[in-house]
Amino acid sequence: MKKSLVILAAGMGSRFGGLKQIEPVGPSGEIIADYSIYDAIRCGFTKVVFVIKKENLEYFKENITKKFENQIEVEFAFQSLDDYKLNKDRVKMLGTAHALYCAKPYINEAFVMINSDDYYGLEAFKIAAHFIDNSTNPYEYLTINYPYENTRSKMGKVNRGLVKTLNNHVYDIEEVSIEEKDNNIIATSKLTKEQVLIAPDAPVAMNFFVFKPTIFDFVEKDLIAFLDSNPAIDQELILTDVIKKCLKEEKINFLAITNYGKWFGMTYKNDLLDLKATLNELIAQGMYPNNLWGNKYGR
Repeated sequence: MKKSLVILAAGMGSRFGGLKQIEPVGPSGEIIADYSIYDAIRCGFTKVVFVIKKENLEYFKENITKKFENQIEVEFAFQSLDDYKLNKDRVKMLGTAHALYCAKPYINEAFVMINSDDYYGLEAFKIAAHFIDNSTNPYEYLTINYPYENTRSKMGKVNRGLVKTLNNHVYDIEEVSIEEKDNNIIATSKLTKEQVLIAPDAPVAMNFFVFKPTIFDFVEKDLIAFLDSNPAIDQELILTDVIKKCLKEEKINFLAITNYGKWFGMTYKNDLLDLKATLNELIAQGMYPNNLWGNKYGR
């Protein structure tokens, strides 16, 4: 089966303090997305679509995608506010659902969607590839989750998708902010502000989703309704909210698998040191070459 990778890379990291999508983390100047693309190629993915801001196109072409453009098909989709009638004071993008929707013209096959600033590991792409090759239901999707304790940041709060499952089927997903206080792990709903205690091994979604092209129909419908609602200048349409609605209306079959392998990301600037150290460990173990694109990728 054809497999594509969609990488969301248009957001500015407010807590990180810059455009973390292009922050070098590898010993040869690699960014986190380089490792995801390398792993995807090893698992049979043949196309990558970057969702970026148009003003960053030339930088991405010259400094990011040029290194691997002969190994995988590369497309660029632009997330912009220009196509919509919005409050003139709005500068914030419309959210992850809109970011994904921007990739629609380039996707006609099953695909993985990820964040550009998260490392998910080879095992996640192996699981995704197996799912794509074996799932025939156009409305069956997959979320690859991680235990919360594998995704915590020593620097403070993190945003995660709190997943509720029964027999590996998701029946609810909630966008939450998670903080640790007085030996408790507290998840606060972004929508309702309700707080719940979670266990260290509670599965959380890290935006590693495997979708079929049918997802775009659901996103488009909710995006139109969102725009018609005259949203506040900081209001976003979050992808997990679209999924949550689909689950409630029983329109999709959403499977869940917990990956106990490595995950790391950049929420805060100080996360960089731990991230680089972990990458160096993986390189020392032979998982990746020291110069990622200076060596032919392995199958």
